Amino acid sequence: MASAAVSQNPFAPEVLSDPWDFYASVHARAPVFAIPGTPITYVAGYDAVSDALGRVEDFSNDFGAILAGARSADPEVTAILDTGWPAVDTLLTADPPRHTRFRKLVNLAFSMQRVNAIEGKIRAIAVRLIEAMLAKGEADFVTDFAIPLPVAVITSEIGMDATTDLATVKRWSDAFADRLGQMIDKPREMECAHEVVAFQRHAKTLIDARRAQPTDDLLSDLVNARVAGEEPLSDAEIMSILQQLMVAGNETTTSTLAGGLLRLIEQPQAWAAVEADRTLIPNMVEEMLRMESPTSGLWRVVKRDSEVAGVPVKAGTMLMLRYAAANRDPARFPEPDHFQPDRKNARTHLAFGKGIHMCVGNMLSRKELAVAFQEILDRMEGVTLQPDAKLVWPPNMLLRGLVTLPIRFRARA
Repeated sequence: MASAAVSQNPFAPEVLSDPWDFYASVHARAPVFAIPGTPITYVAGYDAVSDALGRVEDFSNDFGAILAGARSADPEVTAILDTGWPAVDTLLTADPPRHTRFRKLVNLAFSMQRVNAIEGKIRAIAVRLIEAMLAKGEADFVTDFAIPLPVAVITSEIGMDATTDLATVKRWSDAFADRLGQMIDKPREMECAHEVVAFQRHAKTLIDARRAQPTDDLLSDLVNARVAGEEPLSDAEIMSILQQLMVAGNETTTSTLAGGLLRLIEQPQAWAAVEADRTLIPNMVEEMLRMESPTSGLWRVVKRDSEVAGVPVKAGTMLMLRYAAANRDPARFPEPDHFQPDRKNARTHLAFGKGIHMCVGNMLSRKELAVAFQEILDRMEGVTLQPDAKLVWPPNMLLRGLVTLPIRFRARA
């Protein structure tokens, strides 16, 4: 299986924070390989990842136990979580037909029609945040723009904006993301468990309110949805869906906004090209998603003895489908480490996955990114890193994003 060809641990903190040389090595030596001493097979090649994503009969999304957190069996962590509602498999960690039921309920809320209808709201938020940065003359782009834009949008869409401040939503989202990433110590695991329960209790008050009086938002749609021949969604199921939408609705967009702006800063010629031709913005967004791949990868469980790209995998094996590596596969994307806003096949990236589990919010994320960069190009110029900027990507098994992006700039005349 060519395991010996890959000597580095793919989940070593230094590799997770700066994986690009590792991905290049993997593509050259073994795009599919077993990680020695583990039940994990790492899938990095574009064609292999794409193929595996479509084979739901062979590879299951029922990997909820992994998402419970590295210390889920710890009695102190469990005691905290037991004060809330049980974790249930809905969208991300469910297979058909259960997944189909949940997906139908959520798809309409994130349709292109609904996304287009809220473009004005997205633009107004983006303009307000940019004007606030311009008033200061310098900013941390992550905290001043990349976080509050998508958090404000998703909080509004899931019906939490009237009762929950954005900082709290971000704190809850970070807790779920940290547990998902499986790289935290026990104190943080316990802290995250408390945040999970706090989110659940708040969600319960909102669920009860929507049952008593329906409103025009996604949460009300979920609470009051009825599927022929099936029971209404339980509180725990609604909480699970809300939690996934809350995380997916801001973490990935935040990371792509920050990483994308950094690409433009580092390559002024790309900035100039898009500035001269704004029709490039939608394709530039796809190239940013390809290069940043904020969801670096996700798990699958092998249901039955099978193969991936000719490599045998036994039932029970965990597959790590590495989207970020697939999106740097030189066989699919020539010069994969070069940022090209006009790349012809940029949209074929796998940053949102593929098939029945493709990110339900992909159209919303694309809209937010396009609107954000339109307004940035219209209103800001001379954007550079602050001289003392330190760029850090914390290690996380599944997600990757900048902690801070200190910038200077001028208002466009």
